[in-house]
Amino acid sequence: MGRKFCVGGNWKMNGDKASITELCKTLSTGPLDSNTEVVVGCPAPYLTLARSLLPETIGVAAQNCYKVPKGAFTGEISPAMLKDLGLGWVILGHSERRAIFGETDELIAEKVAHALAEGLKVIACIGETLQEREAGQTEAVCFRQTKAIAAQVKDWSNVVIAYEPVWAIGTGKTATPEQAQEVHAALRKWFTENVSADVSNAIRIQYGGSVTAANAKELAAKPDIDGFLVGGASLKPEFIQIVNARQ
Repeated sequence: MGRKFCVGGNWKMNGDKASITELCKTLSTGPLDSNTEVVVGCPAPYLTLARSLLPETIGVAAQNCYKVPKGAFTGEISPAMLKDLGLGWVILGHSERRAIFGETDELIAEKVAHALAEGLKVIACIGETLQEREAGQTEAVCFRQTKAIAAQVKDWSNVVIAYEPVWAIGTGKTATPEQAQEVHAALRKWFTENVSADVSNAIRIQYGGSVTAANAKELAAKPDIDGFLVGGASLKPEFIQIVNARQ
């Protein structure tokens, strides 16, 4: 298989200079499993601070960016600006961007394509709501969201997919390891059938949704789960244990 385990921390709209400095200190001391790629999604005002405090072995991601290099788009950030700050990653399509800010599958796909073209690595998020899961729509929703991205992306080498069941984000509810593995396996099959077997074998699919130190090891043991995108727990010292879930 050979897919490198990848754990992302999504700090969302949390933190200040003092707490982010402290968090970076904790991450820098670790110890973090050297076989795991680690990326933290930092609020925009603190991106340069985080990048200056963290070792190069830890990636720093913006939590959003726009689909063009520059222009009259008040409040937006371009991939070119992120590159200029020495950043290598961006998180796109998070369920909060979709649900709260009304971002469509198409817009997210355009953003992903532009970020990749500008040389960023992308954590592209997909996932279903509770209503969609209860209606038996989990695969249909995940495939629809992935299909939009696939229509725009030719080279998948810098894309990580984050499967996040919306009903499990910040709710304390977690998909069971079996439920998560089932969706991850279905996504991998979708990639085989709709993109290529090579991409399917190589692409890393993270699980996100109330991942904690308590459940990380069991989730990490599943064959198609290649890492995590962690919300609340990424602001706590237990994030170290989550990163080290495969040790």
